[in-house]
Order: sequence, then C-alpha cells, then structure tokens
Amino acid sequence: MLEIQETFELDKYKEVVAAANGKKLHITEALDKGNVIGYIAYAYEADRVVVCDFEDNGDLYLCDGMVRSVLFKGCLKGLDEAFFDINNEEKLKRLKSLLFVKSDSKTLENMNEFMDKCKKCKGIQ
Repeated sequence: MLEIQETFELDKYKEVVAAANGKKLHITEALDKGNVIGYIAYAYEADRVVVCDFEDNGDLYLCDGMVRSVLFKGCLKGLDEAFFDINNEEKLKRLKSLLFVKSDSKTLENMNEFMDKCKKCKGIQ
C-alpha cells in the first residue's frame, strides 16, 4: 500500500538540501511496503509553497499524488500559490503534462481553486 510521509532524516538527501540554498526544507517520501519509491522536497515561504525537487521514477501518478499532497498542506497553511523551482526539463515536462505549471510560468496561482477543480473532477461536491 502506498504511503506518503514526511521524513526528518535529511542526511539521505544531502544534495537536495544543499541545492535548496538555505531554505527550511521539508521532504516527503512515497513508500511502498516500507520501501522509498519517490520523494518531494519543498519549503514554505510567507506567501507560497516552493517545490524544490522531486523524484517519481517516471511515474506520473506518483508525481501527481506527491505534488497534490504538498499543495494540500500549503492550502491548510493558508497559502494560495506554489512555485516550482525545478530546472530539470524532464521533470518540468511531467509537471506541465499534469497541469501544475504552464509552458511560460513555473507558478501555480490559486492553489485552492486548483484543488477544488480536482474535487469536482472526482464528483465530490
């Protein structure tokens, strides 16, 4: 069964932490039967959540679930904007295919509205 849990063992992610340039990083791991199959690294700023990196091993469903979990946590904190500080073109391509970012912007404005559309898509009202 897939689980998504925040980890506090940041030693495993030294390169990701270093690349975050001093941001107070949070890392959430995707686990299957206790094995890490992906992660997402993000930070909260005063007015937005910043996604710094992720690894989904090419699984779009996993990417979608991890990003949505971070967006949901951001919404719970009262934030309504996400910035994807991702420079890897393949990862950006996946984010674009899932409609998190547009070709000309790495910012998702109105996270709450974006998440509400998800509810309507699933028939939850």
